[in-house]
Amino acid sequence: MRSPGPGPKRRRPVLIGIAGGTGSGKSTVARAIARHIHRRNLAIVEQDAYYRDQSHLPLEERKRVNYDHPDAFDSDLLFDHVCKLLRRQPIEKPVYSFEQHVRLPETVHVEARDVIVLEGILVLDDKRLRDLMDIKIYVDTDPDVRVIRRILRDIRYRGRTIEAVIHQYLTVVRPMHLEFVEPTKRYADLIIPEGGRNEVAVDILVAKIRSMIGRIDSRC
Repeated sequence: MRSPGPGPKRRRPVLIGIAGGTGSGKSTVARAIARHIHRRNLAIVEQDAYYRDQSHLPLEERKRVNYDHPDAFDSDLLFDHVCKLLRRQPIEKPVYSFEQHVRLPETVHVEARDVIVLEGILVLDDKRLRDLMDIKIYVDTDPDVRVIRRILRDIRYRGRTIEAVIHQYLTVVRPMHLEFVEPTKRYADLIIPEGGRNEVAVDILVAKIRSMIGRIDSRC
């Protein structure tokens, strides 16, 4: 009696990478995609969740760490989690405290979906991640708009003073953007000016994503 052959391959999710400078509108683009792709078919993974834990340092030293350098991220863990999602396996996404600069004990359970959106300032910097991506996006927004958005965000949600935010931007964020973030624009398949407010670009992107859902592939 002939033994049954292997079952059909599971469909590989579509991986979308969204990069761009701080305050450029990466999250807005991700939310715009989510409005067009049913939530049960989409998962969003933020690179910010994968900052390295700094609990071994006193708080004042944690504040001086360069969080805009590629080494600030636990890139190996992020890569491992993205591979799991592409293999249709769930992950426990870290939770990071931006007030204390530590990784919290709790995690967020994320199930694999047909579309995985990976967003963060340096997601296009890691070649391993780029090679997994089906679509690579760079959100390009004027620096003055980005710095205003960062000031508002860090004061409202991260407990920073305006003086601290401006000092960090001038001494760390801007130099790191020019050295590491801006150069990744050359890897992008699509550059979106003004982020999620660019409805034409979002519509084109969503149409492309829909055409790719269901493709069978394995690179992980």
